[in-house]
Amino acid sequence: MRSSILIIDDHKSVLKALAQLLEQEFDEVTAIANPNQIPSLVKEDSFDVVLLDMNFSAGINTGNEGIYWLSRILKIDPLAVVVMITAYGDVELAVKAMKEGATDFVMKPWDNQRLIATIQSAYKLRKSKIEIKNYQEKQSHLIEEIDKPFCRPIGKSPVFLKILNEAGKVAGTDANVLILGENGTGKELIAREIHRQSGRSRQLLVNVDMGSITETLFESEMFGHVRGAFTDAKTDKAGRFEIASGGTLFLDEIGNLSLSMQAKLLTAINNREIIKVGATRPLPVDIRLICATNRDLKSMVTSDLFREDLYYRINTIEITLPPLRERTEDIELLAGHFLLEYALKYNKPMLRFSPKAVNKLQKHYWPGNIRELRHTVEKAVILTESDIIRPEDFLLSTQSRQPLLSTKPISLAEMEKQAIIKSLENNRGNVLKAAKELGLARQTLYNKMGKYNL
Repeated sequence: MRSSILIIDDHKSVLKALAQLLEQEFDEVTAIANPNQIPSLVKEDSFDVVLLDMNFSAGINTGNEGIYWLSRILKIDPLAVVVMITAYGDVELAVKAMKEGATDFVMKPWDNQRLIATIQSAYKLRKSKIEIKNYQEKQSHLIEEIDKPFCRPIGKSPVFLKILNEAGKVAGTDANVLILGENGTGKELIAREIHRQSGRSRQLLVNVDMGSITETLFESEMFGHVRGAFTDAKTDKAGRFEIASGGTLFLDEIGNLSLSMQAKLLTAINNREIIKVGATRPLPVDIRLICATNRDLKSMVTSDLFREDLYYRINTIEITLPPLRERTEDIELLAGHFLLEYALKYNKPMLRFSPKAVNKLQKHYWPGNIRELRHTVEKAVILTESDIIRPEDFLLSTQSRQPLLSTKPISLAEMEKQAIIKSLENNRGNVLKAAKELGLARQTLYNKMGKYNL
């Protein structure tokens, strides 16, 4: 990362001397004589150290001007590290400035070596402050991860074991991975398994649902922003790229991105650096990228709905998950896992499936895949009144192992019901998002869900 320092002193000879001395220590040295430039400069850039004179008006040596500008700087950037410049004999003023938030002070005339040592210490403090803030950002995501139930991919079918083998092979590399499959097939689980087996497993996996990020919030959410970048930006915020740096960034539903959002994402992936909203300097990031979607990206590329360069950038390795109906050998195993989970959750430890119940599960078409199976087992556990779950305890749709072709036209009510089911699946049961997708008010959607017993 490039280091930078801002020097403010109204004596041009002092300013020039400090700039020449410190350009050996910093990549970027900005020197100004007019303190009124401070707010715009600090808002535009995030300086590692600010070297600030305490007096600017001729004949005034109270130090109040320096303390005023110190408070302005800290208001704009609370993590700023400010070293005050004071005349010999004004140590009392310097101590007052430190009580107001200054990091240290240097006295005129200064000793070059002592000044450099003071500035170097201030620079290290700035780095420490930023590291602590980054750790705090990561900690909040880590708490979210800890709260999530741990679940490894489950299955014994040849097709699924082949996928686990592929995931294990790619885990040891930093290759970008694209996971394809219908909704509910377990794409996130495979992403987590790749991360778990990787050299980055001790760092965070940051999961981002790209379908939930609006165009206006994309840059702020993904790249972060600095304080004052826009009206509600009251503090600096780390984006998902920065939080995931050192670990894995999992972009789910990547097929939902608009072309403009795709272009911004591609730039960040190619350059391995981001620019926060409101900042001017790029920030390097070190991520392992995994993407997932239920959409046909190849067809989207052909239709100019998905950038071809981004498509090839994100799928160094492509893994396609089969729907549950193509791995029937795993249905009993998965159902048993969910039964154990929900039997413990709802305090029904003696529950088990009857053979006919298992047979019914294996014959179902499972349009919602593993997610639908999980919800089906949970509902059965809640509703059953005995220790044995029977076929009639499963609340399944009438769809069998193969979609039925009917000569009868579908009613408008049935079409509406299926549209609601599909939208709820697409949005993982989030009623607000589903309502927006369907163009309905949330209460209207609730009413229709009640009407169709959803």
